[in-house]
Amino acid sequence: MTHAETQHHAPPRPREPGLEPQQNWLLLGQPRLTTGGAATADTAAFTPSGLTQLARTRGDFACAHRAGNGDVTLAVDRFAMQTMCWREDKGRIEFAERADTLAAGSELDPQAIFDYLFFHAIPSPRTIWKGVRRLPPGHVLTARGGQVDVKPYWQPVFRERQQAGFEPLAAEFRGLLEAAVREQLDGGKPACFLSGGTDSSTIAGMIGRAAGRPAATYSIGFDAEGYDEMAFARLAARHFGTEHHEYYVTPADLVRGIPQVAASYDQPFGNSSALPAYYCARMAREDGVTRILAGDGGDELFGGNERYAKQRVFGLYDKVPHAARKALVEPLALSRLARSVPGLRKVASYVAQAKLGLPARLETYNLLHRLGIENILTTRFLQAVDLHDPARQQQGVWKQAVCDSTLNRQLAFDWRYTLAEADLPKVRGTAALAGVAVGFPMLDQRLVDFSATLPDNYKLRGTRLRWFFKEALRGFLPDEIISKKKQGFGLPFGPWLLKDAALHSLAADSLRGLAGRGIVQSSFVENLLRVQLPQHPGFYGEMVWILMMLEQWLRAHAPAYKV
Repeated sequence: MTHAETQHHAPPRPREPGLEPQQNWLLLGQPRLTTGGAATADTAAFTPSGLTQLARTRGDFACAHRAGNGDVTLAVDRFAMQTMCWREDKGRIEFAERADTLAAGSELDPQAIFDYLFFHAIPSPRTIWKGVRRLPPGHVLTARGGQVDVKPYWQPVFRERQQAGFEPLAAEFRGLLEAAVREQLDGGKPACFLSGGTDSSTIAGMIGRAAGRPAATYSIGFDAEGYDEMAFARLAARHFGTEHHEYYVTPADLVRGIPQVAASYDQPFGNSSALPAYYCARMAREDGVTRILAGDGGDELFGGNERYAKQRVFGLYDKVPHAARKALVEPLALSRLARSVPGLRKVASYVAQAKLGLPARLETYNLLHRLGIENILTTRFLQAVDLHDPARQQQGVWKQAVCDSTLNRQLAFDWRYTLAEADLPKVRGTAALAGVAVGFPMLDQRLVDFSATLPDNYKLRGTRLRWFFKEALRGFLPDEIISKKKQGFGLPFGPWLLKDAALHSLAADSLRGLAGRGIVQSSFVENLLRVQLPQHPGFYGEMVWILMMLEQWLRAHAPAYKV
């Protein structure tokens, strides 16, 4: 029997070359044992008798194995670079790479739709389909004798080095990075995405070292002020002598690509960088590339996101004696007077956020909270969901890391929600749609382990982001790229909505269709499109995107769905 008997609800994503489902087992990706070479078709490490080897298995992989007695074992890599979904049907575990492969006869889950609106993706283990689950990163499922057990075989562990000399660490880091890039190359044309940021530029340069010839680099630009980073991509390309390729995405590209990209995912997915990533990967595929490398992971391993510095500032509030906070600071700072005086509003905002604690504080700017859940969603939909479930999910993940510092706990939290549930599916899904495989050398387990030993002040020195990473690569990367502000393939969707009639029509039709399903209020949709979007297209455009991509997915996979 094959790994699934149900029909696809959408065309399957292209597989990496050479990976085919076999009788009673499915192996995806490139697992490697830490003792040596690449794994082959032998799935011994993923059978019940070989589960102890999972902790020694690195690389990207998803594996499923059904033994002769019917026992099933499923496992995915530490970042879910590959995915595995499963469902239990009459005591039998069925499994597949995609959730929609297993969805025949299943209803959509309103709670998963709420998760999507909250996270802009649906975090594992839930999927959009009731009864269909996705294995979380670093987890293994065993089903024996009718008992199903899902548990982590790995969790983030941070152990700072007691004696950390910069130069030896920098040399070790550069060696690990070059080895990780070399291992990800497939023997074809060496290539990578190039946004002009620190990570993608580093990968481009390391490809030249690892492959012995310059990388082919692929960049996306936008004819929109404040969004185009092509100048930095060109700088990196010149610096490393790459074979550079560019494509400028237009509003017409979005009109053509949005329905296709939305439908290609096995559940709603709202990362707005997916469209630029798709056109970039498609450009590479048309150029003969079979595997393209991405720079995802550097910020989350080495402390490169602005929120890490921001949360360190909020952490200073914890140093104020508890009694003083409760008796003096909070009553004054959070008073109506303080909130009404312009000079004191920032103080009031700081105290209000600081007292929330983590991880709840991270959701202060969540679009649902900012715009008001009760203003967005219909009463009927709200009655079908638990509004507090996302917070419980986050709290559970927040506690999992083994560490002594708030920064490292934030990093581990982002390994799950930023990488495994958002950025990696974005790149993996759009690359697959374009017909090209993708590799993530920054997430090589040796680099992950190395980053977990770095002292806090090597990652975040005061409020200076990724200090060690940048200093270790100073002289290798151009100084302008080391000092630039992070951006990536940011999409000028909001501004384009106001200028391009066809794009606005697609978005407006999508949002009104979603309102017709009873998920969002029609009054909210009209106010969003007619009043709020023109006032602040960058901010409100993100909400339009999230709702539009949900409706476009529903049209492809569940056109009759209504609350």
